[in-house]
Amino acid sequence: LEPGERCASTSNRNFEGRQGKGGRTHLVSPEMAAAAAIEGRFVDVRDWRD
Repeated sequence: LEPGERCASTSNRNFEGRQGKGGRTHLVSPEMAAAAAIEGRFVDVRDWRD
């Protein structure tokens, strides 16, 4: 990740700088990771449950 970029990850095996210096990794559920991958951004997965 570039500085300031964010990503959704289902792995809790993370440490500072692992995915790029200055990047932010958010631990998410598999459902959230799938929704974020499809949308290309973080979304509210409750909107996908209809």
